[in-house]
Amino acid sequence: MYRHKNKHQKVEGEELDRWLVSYADYMTLMFALFVVLYAMSIVKDEEYRALSDTLTKIFERPDRTGTGVEGTSVLPEPGPQSDFDLFGASLEPAKGPDLVADATDLSEVTERLLGSPLSSLEAELNEALAHLMEQGLAKVEQDENWLTIELNSGLLFPSGSATATLSAQAVLDEIAGIIVPINNFIRVRGYTDNVPINNELFASNWELSVARATSVLRLLEALAVAPQRMAIEGYGEFYPTADNTTADGRAENRRVVIAISKYGYRADDAAIDMSEAPPEIPAEVIQQLENITQEDGSIRVIRLPGGGIRITTRDEEPPPASPQQQEP
Repeated sequence: MYRHKNKHQKVEGEELDRWLVSYADYMTLMFALFVVLYAMSIVKDEEYRALSDTLTKIFERPDRTGTGVEGTSVLPEPGPQSDFDLFGASLEPAKGPDLVADATDLSEVTERLLGSPLSSLEAELNEALAHLMEQGLAKVEQDENWLTIELNSGLLFPSGSATATLSAQAVLDEIAGIIVPINNFIRVRGYTDNVPINNELFASNWELSVARATSVLRLLEALAVAPQRMAIEGYGEFYPTADNTTADGRAENRRVVIAISKYGYRADDAAIDMSEAPPEIPAEVIQQLENITQEDGSIRVIRLPGGGIRITTRDEEPPPASPQQQEP
């Protein structure tokens, strides 16, 4: 009984060790794979090209010209797969319209639209508003696209009001003296704290922020800043720069920002070109329009002395020609 038990334990141990054979085979294969990969990674370019050419010759389709039965093939003839196959290397690159007329580089367009340099304006504003910046009532900052003048609302307006104070007019007068001569676009942005407001003038902080921005814009317009350059933005309470849980933070969030863009307004771009005369109406078109009438004859087409036509329902004659238009 004792010997039978030992024999059973020995057989069971041998069966448990058989996994080592499979594991050893697997490791051998992995080692061989990595050896091959390593050998391929250090192969020389010349040897690689020779091997590549040899494999290409082995696997490429053999030339069967001259073999088989003569006659019409039932397979379609292979055609060119692209314009390059059809025309070869002489194919010219495709051409498209220019980005902007008379401009081949985007940088030229950007330079044409730029206003006055923001760096020089920043230096002038820092000097003009130095006394307010020392008191923490004003801040001048510049980034890649904007030069911003941040003014505390306590300096410009009474609490809950959009009526500018005398101090606001004095501050804006100093700012206008710097920004009037330039042509940069201007955005006047209004901000408030998160204290709710709801009265007969302002239903919410949205209206208050817009009204304050509008008030500043009107003062700048009165100080000769071109209105075509300006626009207003109202953000209400939703873009705070300080903590609204403290009185100092709320005071800092109540502000108006005058943002000066690096791009400038061009009056010649906005002006309507009236130098070109209107196109003449063909005579046959005018004749057809003159023949237009309703059954009761209420619609009339009248040819005007200076060119053009008038379509009317009134029984009237065309106005007399001016002395310059009358023939001698």
